Amino acid sequence: MFCVSFLLIITIVSIIAPLIAPFPVNQQDLLNIKGEMTAQNILGTDSGGRDNFSRLLYAGRISLSIGITSTIGMLLIGITVGVISGYFGGIVDTLLMRITEFVMLFPFLIFAIVLNAALGDKIKNPYGSAIILVLVIIVLSWGGIARLVRGKVLQEKENEYFLAAKSIGTPTYKIILKHLLPNILSVVIVQATLLFAGMIVVESGLSFLGFGISKAIPSWGNMLSDAQEGDVISGKPWIWMPPAIMITLTILSINFVGEGLKDAFNPRGRR
Repeated sequence: MFCVSFLLIITIVSIIAPLIAPFPVNQQDLLNIKGEMTAQNILGTDSGGRDNFSRLLYAGRISLSIGITSTIGMLLIGITVGVISGYFGGIVDTLLMRITEFVMLFPFLIFAIVLNAALGDKIKNPYGSAIILVLVIIVLSWGGIARLVRGKVLQEKENEYFLAAKSIGTPTYKIILKHLLPNILSVVIVQATLLFAGMIVVESGLSFLGFGISKAIPSWGNMLSDAQEGDVISGKPWIWMPPAIMITLTILSINFVGEGLKDAFNPRGRR
């Protein structure tokens, strides 16, 4: 219950960030760079003199949005490929699985870094980096869900309801929409929570390394990038600890929710 409540709270706070943030997200105070926590700046300021608390609120919008958008995109592609592959089998299955394996073997991190190096200076819109990151994640990360869905579809094809529907000539689209998808939904929902948590980690990692979101747009990942400076990580914890705590609590909450859903959908799996 705590995990669900925490996720709801950070989602609501992120949405209303413009209403509760004490400062504009990129307002700088060059006389107060890496400033300590005060009544005015309750989480201090970063290396650009920007209020950390305001940026932390806005950063949640970006990190959560990237996680949700990427997860939805991967689910749409993965479910489509997995259902088609598992349902039709034969050469269709072979072709789609070879494509899936290629996507899964593609070096995602290297591709993201190379793409950032090639396009970084050409992207004028600060949100362009976020859009490109989401597209790269979606295109290169749907393979796992596709294989999972395919395996589940192959299992469902052995059940009597499927064989009965086929024997009476039920149209393919009805079998898929009314029989297969509802029966694989529980597996997809549980996997979606894991994907969501994973995508937040991916965004945070890439942004921390400087290959993700533009610094003009705060995310929990690029807020952490200030910790690369020795004096910050050793003597100014108010700069990097808040985003680190938010990432950790969010990932743990999502994973616990996923485990709870897994137990709810599969009570036999409980010990």
